[in-house]
Amino acid sequence: MKRTLVGCLAALAGAQAALAQEPARPDGWVILSLDQYHSLRSRAYPAPPAPPSPPVEATLTRVDYDLRAAGDTVTGEARLTIDVLKQGWASVQVPQGLLVRAARLDGRPIAIVDDKPARVLISASGRSMLTLDIVAPVVSAGTTESLTLPAAGSAVSAVTLTVPRSGVDLAAAGGIVVERSETSSESRWVFYGAPGQNMNFSWARRADDRRATLPLRVRARITQLVSLGEESTLVTASVRVEIMQGAAREIVLGTPDGMTVNHVTGSSVGDWTHAKGTLTVSLLEPVVGTTSFVVAAETRTPRDGSIDVPLIRMPGAERESGGVAVDVAGAGEIQERLPRGLDPADASELGDVVSGRESPSMAAFRFRPLAGGAPRALTVTVSRYTPQAVLVANIEEARYEALAGDDGKTLVRARYAVRNNQRSFLALALPARSVLWSAELAGRPVRPGLSPEGHLLLPLQKARSGESAPAFVVELVYLQQHGAWADRGLASIDLPSVDLPVSRAGLTVRHSPRYRVEPRPGTFRVETDTGPWSTVLGIDVSTASAPPLPPAPTSQPDAAAAAARSLFDRLAQESGRTMAGVVPVNVTLPEFGPTFFVAAELTPESHAPALEIDYRRIGG
Repeated sequence: MKRTLVGCLAALAGAQAALAQEPARPDGWVILSLDQYHSLRSRAYPAPPAPPSPPVEATLTRVDYDLRAAGDTVTGEARLTIDVLKQGWASVQVPQGLLVRAARLDGRPIAIVDDKPARVLISASGRSMLTLDIVAPVVSAGTTESLTLPAAGSAVSAVTLTVPRSGVDLAAAGGIVVERSETSSESRWVFYGAPGQNMNFSWARRADDRRATLPLRVRARITQLVSLGEESTLVTASVRVEIMQGAAREIVLGTPDGMTVNHVTGSSVGDWTHAKGTLTVSLLEPVVGTTSFVVAAETRTPRDGSIDVPLIRMPGAERESGGVAVDVAGAGEIQERLPRGLDPADASELGDVVSGRESPSMAAFRFRPLAGGAPRALTVTVSRYTPQAVLVANIEEARYEALAGDDGKTLVRARYAVRNNQRSFLALALPARSVLWSAELAGRPVRPGLSPEGHLLLPLQKARSGESAPAFVVELVYLQQHGAWADRGLASIDLPSVDLPVSRAGLTVRHSPRYRVEPRPGTFRVETDTGPWSTVLGIDVSTASAPPLPPAPTSQPDAAAAAARSLFDRLAQESGRTMAGVVPVNVTLPEFGPTFFVAAELTPESHAPALEIDYRRIGG
């Protein structure tokens, strides 16, 4: 232990003696250039990146002109709202085409750099207001004076133009006039220009138009669509007014009690008010020609039973025309119609707001051309149905008659005996390459609708809830084209598909006597025709006898005139002034050539039955 301690002390003493023998190192200098120093410092302490420079030095945000005409020139101020984005000096261009007499920047005079184009220099960043005292020339052509202001390149350009005369009309282009005012000594307009377009103004003394001082005479055409709902009734009316004399500053319409007007839209409508059954539509400016707008309103009517259809009228019109279309929203239909001052019409003839909402069950009427204050009313009887208390619709029998020609055409008459107290429409798809000729519902012509799938929609009668549904006939006639017959071959008689099941079906086929035809086994089987099973199909409306006419007179001229008058009155009572809807073709299939009868039972819904036949030319 003692030897180890002595050895450590001896080693330390030897190391100190060695350090005492080495010479001391003096302090030194390192010489660097200034560029090297900055390079090393920037590497040791990198500076933050500089912010990106703005894409433009300054922007012209808005230009406001306040001008006054004085002889051959227009003088005033142009106030330019400028936003400077750049730090330091920024150059801003002055609008071209203007003679600048003085300039002020935020109220302090500033010099204009005489350059092409002229410009000003702004040193302060942020928003500034540059005011220019300008002079612009006025071009005279006869009695008309005109002024053109160049496009300033700003988002908003506003011009206030004052002409020291009254009775002046202004025509402006490149924007819109938003305000007009006139006193006994001057006329003033406020105009907003479109971006990037020159603003052109032309003014002249207003012509003495005596038409505006004449009494107002107007004609109106009001076409309205009334949708009878269970809780509320919606009314949409298209109003077109023709000014025959004078100038109209507002249009006054009459509305039924309890009606609420939701909005009035039109290019010439400025404002509108509705109070105590009077709708007043204020126009943007007096109208001496025609104007039109659309009124949307709603009211409350009874859910079912007798309903007075709300009509919008124009009491001050010398002649009121147009029409009304009534539709039932929900499960219901119109049973009876009692028009007064209206004639039955087809919905497609009314146009306007009705043309896009046409449906087969819609009732349409045309206004008789009467004065706006003449009595006019429409009362309809609406029947509603409870969906939980109805039965399923069914076709109890279908009867088809086909006249097959060897020239490639087949004429088919289809009659369906339908019982229904649920369905509103019968969807029917004709065979390929078929053209519909006519359609009837219970002997009355109807215009089929069209479903999104391209199927025909025929309206159906409905029975009241809890009552036995009586049968009625739906009839249609169509022509199908196919290939002409050869000496022998196979042909097919295609029948329509309906979206209701058919209990029984019968098909009578007549063909050319030059061919021998035999039906093939399939859906139909050959039977002896004993007549329709359904009683309603035994009554052919198209061939039913008409009521007897009055007896023809023998010698008395007055009796002939009375008979003709009686016949005319009966025709007007039964059909109205005009025939409404589709005039039926009422095609009677000729009883020509050989015939055979086939029958079938239980045809499922949406199934298109067809009969295939073998034909062979006689003697071939």
